Amino acid sequence: MGKNLMIVESPAKAKTIEKFLDNEFVVKSSFGHIRDLGKGDKAIDIDNDFTPSYIIPDDKADLVKDLKKAAKQCDSVWLATDEDREGEAISWHLCEVLDLPVKEVNRIVFHEITKEAIRSAVENPRKIDLNLVNAQQARRVLDRLVGFELSPILWRKTSVQTRLSAGRVQSVAVKLINEREKLIKSFTPEAFYNVKSTFTGNDGDKSYTIEAVLNEKMKTPEAVKAIFEKCKTADYAIKNIDVKPLKRNPSPPFTTSTLQQEASRKLGFSVTKTMLVAQKLYEAGKITYMRTDSVNLSELAINSAKKEISEQFGEKYTNPRKYQTKSDGAQEAHEAIRPSYFSEHTVEGDGDEERLYELIWKRAISSQMSSAELEKTTMEISISNDNHLFKATGEVLKFDGFLKVYIESTDEDEDKDKDESGLLPPLKVGQALDLKEAESQEKFTRASARFNEASLVKKMEELGIGRPSTYAPTITTIQKRGYIVKENRDGVEKEHILIRLKNKQIEDTTILEKHGFEKNKLFPTDVAVMVTEFLDDHFENVMDYNFTAKIEKEFDEIAGGMLQWTKMLESFYKPFHEEVETTSADTTTRITMERELGKDPKSGRTVLCRMGKYGPMAQIGTPEELEEDEKPKYGKLLPTQSLQDITLEEALELFKIPRVIGEYEDEEVKVSIGRFGPYVQHMKKFYGLEKDTNIFEVKLDEAIVLIDAKRKADAEKTIQTFEENADVQVLNGKYGPYIKIGRKNVGVPKDKDPEKLTLEECLDIVKNHVPKKRGKKAKK
Repeated sequence: MGKNLMIVESPAKAKTIEKFLDNEFVVKSSFGHIRDLGKGDKAIDIDNDFTPSYIIPDDKADLVKDLKKAAKQCDSVWLATDEDREGEAISWHLCEVLDLPVKEVNRIVFHEITKEAIRSAVENPRKIDLNLVNAQQARRVLDRLVGFELSPILWRKTSVQTRLSAGRVQSVAVKLINEREKLIKSFTPEAFYNVKSTFTGNDGDKSYTIEAVLNEKMKTPEAVKAIFEKCKTADYAIKNIDVKPLKRNPSPPFTTSTLQQEASRKLGFSVTKTMLVAQKLYEAGKITYMRTDSVNLSELAINSAKKEISEQFGEKYTNPRKYQTKSDGAQEAHEAIRPSYFSEHTVEGDGDEERLYELIWKRAISSQMSSAELEKTTMEISISNDNHLFKATGEVLKFDGFLKVYIESTDEDEDKDKDESGLLPPLKVGQALDLKEAESQEKFTRASARFNEASLVKKMEELGIGRPSTYAPTITTIQKRGYIVKENRDGVEKEHILIRLKNKQIEDTTILEKHGFEKNKLFPTDVAVMVTEFLDDHFENVMDYNFTAKIEKEFDEIAGGMLQWTKMLESFYKPFHEEVETTSADTTTRITMERELGKDPKSGRTVLCRMGKYGPMAQIGTPEELEEDEKPKYGKLLPTQSLQDITLEEALELFKIPRVIGEYEDEEVKVSIGRFGPYVQHMKKFYGLEKDTNIFEVKLDEAIVLIDAKRKADAEKTIQTFEENADVQVLNGKYGPYIKIGRKNVGVPKDKDPEKLTLEECLDIVKNHVPKKRGKKAKK
């Protein structure tokens, strides 16, 4: 047999596979998709069964020539792209472009890049699965049709300068975030009071302390004080002790979505970063394929995990399990994400790769370990003159099992009060206790938490929106297009009532606590609110969660050979296109967002807030109120403000910008906001502030610190200036000293001392400088 050509998607994958194959194989990379839909409305022939027109991008032309040449020089071609629909489609496109017979070419797939998996795949080739290809084509064509027909409507129906876009999955994801924001804004917190107490008791010579909580939340401070009044004269005794054994089972190994969620909670990774790092680990042969919605492990993996657990922790820690995938639409029911070799506890790589691999290893190995065994004790303490009870709970870990390796996080961990349950003392029913002290702090009910990237993925998965390969691109897209911002936001300080009973004295005080701190949460922009409301009104089906999930199921049916892909597109497109034409023809329909806030106290004119060409703004004066040729006053909203909840008072403050905050060196210091965010202005120079700075809170001393720091940095940067020609400077740069003339920068030659250069020498160096020829950019 002569040489064989194997084609994979990425160079890194090719490099790893080459290590496992003998010299009979040449491994090359297609660098992802070899071709894609053309641009413009001619890319899909709607009247001819939605026939797509594919083109080879210019930057792939040389690659195609190279692959064609390699294919001709080899006896056979093996297509080893990824095992999902996207990978199947890439193999099919390679056949089309390289003139390979689709029904004859060797198609191989493997869930992990190991010697055993590669050898097994080569020994068991199959043919390209056209059902999988058609499922991918259907998704690509349908998403192009939706985006191509909806986006122009948004351009025509709004005055916003940004070219708005819509998409089948992205618009629904934005709607989820938008609806959650509405829910939070409309939520009214209610106060409640938990009563916590400390008891002391004796058992012979030993004394004990017990922390307990009243079994009912109080609604008012008066109710708390009434309980405390009774507590002053009450006797306390242990009424009941309940001891129960508990078992805690490990979580299944990771799927794409659960990996994204846990990497966000434990490592602080965005979903995109998680997938990029996982891709590197997969291509290096360290983990199995990272796009999967299966929790299943192969028999080989289960046995390998059992062996490793037994050797590392002992036989009693092993408990092999088979997990079942709950999702009806699971499209790649192969294996969950796991290490290729359980014996490798760590990997060599950058810090991100090491941490993500460790997370995957721990989750996978723990899934095959014994359950943790605990003992939970609940102790009820009676109050002699009241029917309420105090409850104390404690947990004792009898056998750690899988907890020896891994504890799963939850989205609620950051919000809930920490449970410090520990071992309760060995007291008996009927034993008397003394109340040492009790306290109750005012708390407030909370609205649903805002989504972060990981919890949004979880919600999308629950609703059946998208699939493992689409979560990360969708979340990245809606942020890039300005519909969603991921931000940290400071909370606000709020007064709380604290009521304390100590030494039979009741006292109440007021304390301050910060509420509402948000870290890496997703917030809808004003444009997102505006577009979502418009699409909801005019394209109900596209924005319906159940309809979006139904489309995903139809893609699954195409992949399974149960549905013809062009028929599916036809049934979707006809009613959708009718909605598009109806909405386009309606000249009265506009995407607007405008709120009237009240009247300007000075002029008596209307103050409103609306979406302008360059973003949200406040305005004083409507066309009816203005004189001929008179223009309204405008004020740009601050980055932390939104059209939805800005008040009249806040809007009026915007018209005071730029704000003079004092004088420095006999010159005014102003604070303002521009195209690139807030800034300080002094002596015609500008000093940028942090993006989320509230310019109404900036003080003069803070501005002076910023000005002096910038001057110092500039002074350290400057090597020489010339009085006779102020345009010429010799400066320190990232790559060494350079000469700056206007916008032109030229490096100082190595044989010249930058501190001794004359003006003439500087001008000569710049004049005689020959720019280096830049080579062609490396192809992706």
